[in-house]
Formats: sequence, structure tokens, C-alpha cells
Amino acid sequence: MSSAARVLCPSLLGPLILLVLLGSATTAVAADGWSASPSGGGRPSFYAEGAPGSVLQDAVSVTNRNAGPITVRLRGTGAPIVFTDRTVRVPARTRADVPFTVTVPAGDRSAEIVARGPNGGVQRVGLRLRVTVPELSALTVEHVAVRGDHIAYDLVNRGTTALVPRLAVRADGLLGPVLDRAPRTLPLELPPGRRVHLTEPWPDRPALDAVDVRLTVTAADGAGDTAETSVRFAPWGAVAGAGGAVAAGGSFIAVRRRRRRRDDGAAPESPRVEDELTGATT
Repeated sequence: MSSAARVLCPSLLGPLILLVLLGSATTAVAADGWSASPSGGGRPSFYAEGAPGSVLQDAVSVTNRNAGPITVRLRGTGAPIVFTDRTVRVPARTRADVPFTVTVPAGDRSAEIVARGPNGGVQRVGLRLRVTVPELSALTVEHVAVRGDHIAYDLVNRGTTALVPRLAVRADGLLGPVLDRAPRTLPLELPPGRRVHLTEPWPDRPALDAVDVRLTVTAADGAGDTAETSVRFAPWGAVAGAGGAVAAGGSFIAVRRRRRRRDDGAAPESPRVEDELTGATT
């Protein structure tokens, strides 16, 4: 028998273990005199849980109650199960414990360990795998932009737990803060993996300033993020009106000067002056 399998002598098989084995594989024991079950006794089947991709360890017991040795072959179905020895020779009236590893797949899964003994006898031991997702709190704020009289932004829950975010807003202009809102809880719960588009009102934004806007979001378990954007405010209507008035005044003065020179018999205005006037009215 392979050294990977641990063989236990008959004296170690107490009445309690015997009852458990008989209860878990009554039909097979009666027919072939051998059984397969989870090692340690007291478990009708295997149960394991872990994060996807984690490797878990356990052992399956093969018990031989016959008067002679038997050879049992093991294989796994439904999940990646690797045995230290897939073929086990068990002496008479002894038990062999065969260690194995199972890799937790993505998503809950039911698997089986299939043990095939002499004369075609088959034992099946169920293995239930439950995937556990570690709790992780992660929150980001993205795509911050000032649009009209509000601040637009996205909140993204990049963790595995639902979050109730808190938001703080600050904007600093050339002469100091122009907006400073203390952290407050937003009226929403953000599920894992969800993105939500939100806006923050800003009706009293500056008319003329260069401003740095900073949004800070926080949530439970230390989750949080900060994002910034810059924006320049200018009263473009007033600027356009002032530019038009300057242009009109410049044109009026130019016309007056041209008429005066013509009346005096002077030469026409040079192209350089026209270029300067054109530039001034742009």
C-alpha cells in the first residue's frame, strides 16, 4: 500500500466509528464488506467553504471489513479534487485514510468522491462546496464636472458590501473658499459593483473666478475617495457686450478720422492701422 495512505489497525476502530460507517454506507457494507466515508467519523458527507481559488484539505476513509485485502480506486467529480494516492490497497479489517485537496470553484458547487472497489462495487461520498466572499469596503468618486448650477459626479461601489456614502464638498477660488459643505449622509444605499450618477446643487457659484472643486466620499470600514476638478467662471455676456461697445467706439473714431483726412486731402489710412483695429475688435 502507498505510504501516502494512513492504515489504522482493527483495535483503533471503536464501536462509535463502526456505527457511523455502517450508518453512512449500510448497503455497500452489507454487499461488499467495505465502505468509504469522510475521515474522523461523525460526518455523513464533506462540507467545505472558502474564497474562489482557495485550496482546502481533508481526507477520505476507506474501511475494509473483509477477511482479505481489497484495492479501491478514488476519483473526484464536480470540482478539482486531487488525492495523494488514487489507488489504495487496504489490508483485511483495517482502515486507510487518504488525504486530498479540493480547489474551490467560482460559485457554490456540489461535488463527489467516487470510490470503486472489487467486483465493481461503488461508493459515493458527497462534497458540498460553498464559496465565501471576503468582506471588502471600497468606494470611488469619479467623473467630477461642474455643469451649470450643479456639480455632477459618479459614485462606484468597488467592494463586496453595501455602502451608505457620506459626501463633503469644498471649492477654493483665487481669494479663498467659495464653497464648504460639511460631510453629510446621502439618501441612498449603494450595492456592491453598482455605479450611480449624482448631482450636487450649486446655485450661488461665483460669476468671475478660477475654482478648484474637491469632492470627498466616505463610508463604513474606512472606505473613501477624493476627486477634484477645476473650472473658470466668467460673465461672458458682459464681456461680449463690453467688447462690442469697444469695437463700436473704435469703428466710430476710425470713420471720423478718415473723413477728416479726406477733407484735408490727406493720404488713405495705412493697412497697419486697419490690422490693429481688426485685432482690437476680435
